[in-house]
Amino acid sequence: SAAVEVALKMSYQYWKLSGKPEKKRFVSISGAYHGETLGALSVGGIELYRETFSPIMLDTFNVEGPNCFRCPYGKTRDNCSAECFADMERTLTNHSEEIAAVFIEPLVQCANNMNIYSPVYLKKLRELTAELNIHLVADEIAVGFGRTGKMFACEHADVVPDFICMSKGLTGGYMPFAATLVYDEKIYDAFYGEYTEYKAFYHSHSYTGNPMAAGIGLEVIPILENEVMPNLPEKIKVLSEILAELAELPNAGEIRQCGFIGALELVADKKTNEPFPAEKRIGWQVYREALKRGALLRPLGDVIYFLTPLTISIETLKELGRIAKESIQKVIKL
Repeated sequence: SAAVEVALKMSYQYWKLSGKPEKKRFVSISGAYHGETLGALSVGGIELYRETFSPIMLDTFNVEGPNCFRCPYGKTRDNCSAECFADMERTLTNHSEEIAAVFIEPLVQCANNMNIYSPVYLKKLRELTAELNIHLVADEIAVGFGRTGKMFACEHADVVPDFICMSKGLTGGYMPFAATLVYDEKIYDAFYGEYTEYKAFYHSHSYTGNPMAAGIGLEVIPILENEVMPNLPEKIKVLSEILAELAELPNAGEIRQCGFIGALELVADKKTNEPFPAEKRIGWQVYREALKRGALLRPLGDVIYFLTPLTISIETLKELGRIAKESIQKVIKL
């Protein structure tokens, strides 16, 4: 939330300093999750979190985003041209003069049932935002620092956003720390001037710039680059094998994977992708069964996902896969 709030305020202030105060609205996609402070909620797309506070949130655009599992165009993420970009394209084109920035979780919407979409969507978004003079903000808080197999998820689409929001893996999960990076020096320089111009970006919290957290971040990055990332390809391969085995289960609706993120959506009918009735809480039952076997498999509805530490051993990863399969079979009585 902290990094997203900074990006929201900085993007708007940049346009105001640039003589375009009318550019004050933001865009996000359905199923988006960017945090739970008011600004971050305003660019979220999950109604469960938004509903209570909607009367006091920012007036934003929330457009229909990718849904690869139940694609309305009958495509898959591996063979599409991001036809689902149409709603985003229409909104940006029609409202470019009032839009400051688009917020996006690159490739993976973790809170939205681990929804994974095509890099083509991200490429199209970068091209159009650049053309229409709209900032692109990549929320890499959950997917950055190796989680997708690359240091940042944007690399899969070979795009560079205007802002990157980061946290979580930045300190290896040991201490709260977030950062907002600006790529374009033009944005950075806009906040500098004579004292009497009052161009500075006024934003701080009690623990902003915590030196201990910053120090941990500086130590973590070379460890990631030199020790963790080189070992990821083998672990990603093992995760792929685990997911392939789970895909053979009669109630496996879709297998989703992006680097070292894996997910299985369980369905009542594999042919039609009909979901289980929500009241059955199949995912929760799998979670409870896995606990008995010594594994913590936190579900998202009926989506069982793997978001393990990057440092997990191959042996432990395989054990986790075995427990997941046994737990699913027990619950669905296969």
